[in-house]
Amino acid sequence: MALLARLASLVVLLVLWQAVSVYADVRTLPAPSAVLAFVIREAEKGDLFSNVGITLLRVAISFVIAMSLGGLLGIVLGRSKWADQILDTPLLVILNTPALVITVLAYVWLGLTETAAIVAVALNKLPNVAVIMREGARGLDPGLEEMAASYRFDRRTWIGNVLVPQLQPFVIAAARSGISLAWKIVLVVELIGRPNGVGFAINYYFQLFDVTAVIGYSLVFMTVMLALDTLILQPIDAHVRRWR
Repeated sequence: MALLARLASLVVLLVLWQAVSVYADVRTLPAPSAVLAFVIREAEKGDLFSNVGITLLRVAISFVIAMSLGGLLGIVLGRSKWADQILDTPLLVILNTPALVITVLAYVWLGLTETAAIVAVALNKLPNVAVIMREGARGLDPGLEEMAASYRFDRRTWIGNVLVPQLQPFVIAAARSGISLAWKIVLVVELIGRPNGVGFAINYYFQLFDVTAVIGYSLVFMTVMLALDTLILQPIDAHVRRWR
């Protein structure tokens, strides 16, 4: 039923798009068929797969870095009041700094390099992960903590049987919010300072005022990211929360 509802809403959206495009200037709002034709042409040339693949690689690398470092930082902040008091303000500063500012500074400090692009995306995502994981670490069940102390769990046993199971929902929440944030920031990073990727392609076609290409690349990449969330992250989330 949920799938049918989504498909129905998609059909309605396409119909409205087609109807509006009939009366709009084709240069500013091309019809769905024109966008689809562009996507097919770009795929046949190989440019579409190349740019999407490069962007996905950047998203994956920066996502793993942000999840790893942000997750560890969040656990430390949630378990240590001393660390939380010291690092809370710097964390909030980075969290509230615009992604564009962090991206520009990364390029200024590290040059127009791939490393700067990855660092910019990871830094934009890391505070979000840390905040979510901090809340999870703060909310650990005290009863389970007492049980672990009574049975004298060593550190490895405590992590595997007390900490990780309770943090799993927060990890998935951070991952789902992070993947949607990361790919948007990657596009900005590519638009400003990379010679390839979806962001670069959108910027290139924007300069040519090719709205069909801009919409085509945007829709393709949004579809890919939605598919990742629907086919991978949502099932994992449901599995983690199955006990509820």
